[in-house]
Amino acid sequence: MKYKKRKYFLVDRINLIQRSKIRELFEKARKMENVISLGIGEPDFDTPQVIKDAAKRALDEGYTHYTPNAGIPELREAIAEYYREFYQVDVDPNNVIVTAGAYEATYLAFESLLEPGDDVIIPDPAFVCYVEDAKISEAGILRIPLREENDFMINPDELVETITKRTRMIVMNYPNNPTGAILDKKTAKAIGQIAEDYNIYVLSDEPYEHFLYDDAKHYPMIKYAPDNTILANSFSKTFAMTGWRLGFTIAPEQVINGMTKLHAYIIGNVTSFVQMAGVTALRDKRSWEAVENMKKTYAERRNLALRHLSEIPHLKVFKPKGAFYIWAKIDPELNMTSEDFANWLLEEARVVVIPGTAFGKQGEGWIRISYATKEELLTEAFERIKRAMEKL
Repeated sequence: MKYKKRKYFLVDRINLIQRSKIRELFEKARKMENVISLGIGEPDFDTPQVIKDAAKRALDEGYTHYTPNAGIPELREAIAEYYREFYQVDVDPNNVIVTAGAYEATYLAFESLLEPGDDVIIPDPAFVCYVEDAKISEAGILRIPLREENDFMINPDELVETITKRTRMIVMNYPNNPTGAILDKKTAKAIGQIAEDYNIYVLSDEPYEHFLYDDAKHYPMIKYAPDNTILANSFSKTFAMTGWRLGFTIAPEQVINGMTKLHAYIIGNVTSFVQMAGVTALRDKRSWEAVENMKKTYAERRNLALRHLSEIPHLKVFKPKGAFYIWAKIDPELNMTSEDFANWLLEEARVVVIPGTAFGKQGEGWIRISYATKEELLTEAFERIKRAMEKL
């Protein structure tokens, strides 16, 4: 008996997912010579030595086996201690799960809390994964605009107007990627109150919390709506540990228990010796000294970038108070879309920037510039951009 060759079809929810425009641009740039990237959202620093040494020591001490699904108790306790010390928020270790970066943390939240027919409110512009996570969970997507005139903060009045009877979650990300905006205390408290009043979850993604400028402060959402907040965070940006894939979530215990069940079937547990390195990252003063040095360097790079951009025609910048990005507006008179402009800049200046539309429709007319790279490369990149722009 003969069988026909099977045709393979992916399920609809996978076909709905779009490839990141950020990655597409990187792949194009990779085929070109003499390109400087101001697109990557990754620290160019090495992981502090004390953290690397802790991982090596953990390997030698036999941390090569499975751990509890939710994470090694010592790391969950260290995370709880960190929030008590930095933000005076009382966190129970039972309300913490250790994840494979903030990426997994956000995915677990979407999959554990949203059902087909639920609505999730996602800012526009916003980091690329939120919309794709919502598609996988088959939830309805409502975009709330982040407006320049409001310093790219969520407007509480617009938030209330956006909420529907089916709304179950709002996503937040401050300090913000891509705009570099921060959330002030008044707005954080107002959003927390709305979440409680309307009985919706707040998924607050906070990996840039330590990169702040001009006396800006960070206000974690668990401070204002602890029973409604799912806080996603990561070691990746703070400690320059992007490749380690170490993050965590803080949420009400019932939510954590549900997320842990799903997490157990996805990866089981985060790598054991990586978790032990995380304990050192949080508890050793040398790792925090390294963070302070990184913060100082980012502040210097930010000032350098702003100084150069002020001299470049056809670009107007929003001055960031957080993260390590600059959100720059393209002169409408150029009559170029964000994507066209980014591609033109790559061809003409050999510099990678990210088109604003990679982050949503509201990003049209903007580009994201990362200053997470060395000063000499930043200077060269901006000189190239200036030369190219002066020809327009």
